Amino acid sequence: MTHWNDDDFDLNGDTLHEECGVFGILGHDDASTLTALGLHALQHRGQEAAGIVSFDGRQFHQEKHMGLVGDHYTDPAVLAKLPGNIAIGHTRYSTTGEVALRNVQPLFAELEVGGIAIAHNGNFTNGLTLRRQIIATGAICQSTSDSEVVLHLIARSRHTSSTDRFIDAIRQMEGGYAMLAMTRTKLIAARDPVGIRPLVMGDLDGKPIFCSETCALDIVGAKYVRDVENGEVIICEIQPDGSISIDARKPAHQVAERPCLFEYVYFARPDSMVSGRSVYTARKNMGINLAKEAPVAADVVVPVPDGGTPAAIGYAQQSGIPFELGIIRNHYVGRTFIEPTQQIRAFGVRLKHSANRAEIEGKRVILVDDSIVRGTTSVKIIQMIRDAGATEVHIRVASPMIFHSDYYGIDTPDPDKLLANQYADLDAMCRYIGADSLAFLSIDGLYEAVGGKKRDPKAPQFTDHYFTGDYPTQLTDLHGRPMSDPKQISLLKEAG
Repeated sequence: MTHWNDDDFDLNGDTLHEECGVFGILGHDDASTLTALGLHALQHRGQEAAGIVSFDGRQFHQEKHMGLVGDHYTDPAVLAKLPGNIAIGHTRYSTTGEVALRNVQPLFAELEVGGIAIAHNGNFTNGLTLRRQIIATGAICQSTSDSEVVLHLIARSRHTSSTDRFIDAIRQMEGGYAMLAMTRTKLIAARDPVGIRPLVMGDLDGKPIFCSETCALDIVGAKYVRDVENGEVIICEIQPDGSISIDARKPAHQVAERPCLFEYVYFARPDSMVSGRSVYTARKNMGINLAKEAPVAADVVVPVPDGGTPAAIGYAQQSGIPFELGIIRNHYVGRTFIEPTQQIRAFGVRLKHSANRAEIEGKRVILVDDSIVRGTTSVKIIQMIRDAGATEVHIRVASPMIFHSDYYGIDTPDPDKLLANQYADLDAMCRYIGADSLAFLSIDGLYEAVGGKKRDPKAPQFTDHYFTGDYPTQLTDLHGRPMSDPKQISLLKEAG
């Protein structure tokens, strides 16, 4: 018999969190309102805080708030504080730096070349190393965000133009990132050399937009133009006559793009296109391939909402087993509600999910989930399904087992906390979570679902290190410091 303590069932820790979403627009009179709408569409990428910076032709304006976009930026009085026809915005989940207002992006600095604001999605794998170097030379850091390092590098660059300084700075950064920068006349977009984090370009009434996902273009009625290519920097600038010039610069030695597989598995909204591929179609294909690889006799296919729904549809179609909403999700329970007392916390997943007994009782159930991280949520959901009268519960996971941590903007538990590393084999995992059977999609099955081809081990088409251990870039911060080195990078604890 397995014994757990309450800490084992930290359900908020049993998931993967994306770091951020970014949105920017140049030359539009409703720049800030459109940015707020875009951030609302990207809310799934970060729920801790949101910020917008605008420029009105004379000075920059900034609004930063903890909490959801809709909690603050639907207020006309707030948007009235952000005048101008240039704006960039950011919605945040922290992977680097504490949860504090000083870390909320966009970050702004006044430089010799004028004011500049930056916002970025992802993580720099050499950010801590560079931070220590610039502090050693006298720099003063006001946040614990790795994005601030870029501002310091821009300030120290020997180039004369803000564009060249920005390019000089990001060429020194390693890792996965999609970054926006805003000056008095420019909106600059940049994507990491491997193309790990997504960034797309759109057009609204002839005005350029950059954002993390195409769903943010859809919400403002903008047209998708193209993806920002890996390693590319696009500079959009308002000219004296009011026209907008667009200049794209690419690296001298471009490598093959390797977008993050977890954008397709979990992070991106199903209605988005990532690197030209429909996220919904990819997830449905994952379910189809999962049904081919791991069939099981059952009466009903049930998704673990919301992430497992497209894959469950694919599994049901391929297997011929009926699809039903056997779990109903309560969308109105926030994280804060389940923290105050142990009595409330003991309710576990029932606060967010409830079993639809009419579709479960007396049936053999296939539960389809998008991924399993620590497995603690699976334990609770399986027990809930059994309590609702299921005779059998079979877990089918529409992605491979997660063995490795991420350093490119996904907040993952330490490797020893991952379910795949805690048990010797699949049977042991299955016993822990309490299922009748357990199966994961193979790495080739995932590759075929997303890109149509099996994984090329000599040149992987996607970033997949969390499954395979094949990291696409250097990990300077990880390998350059001893394991005993504390993660704390600031002496200041912000109240609130």
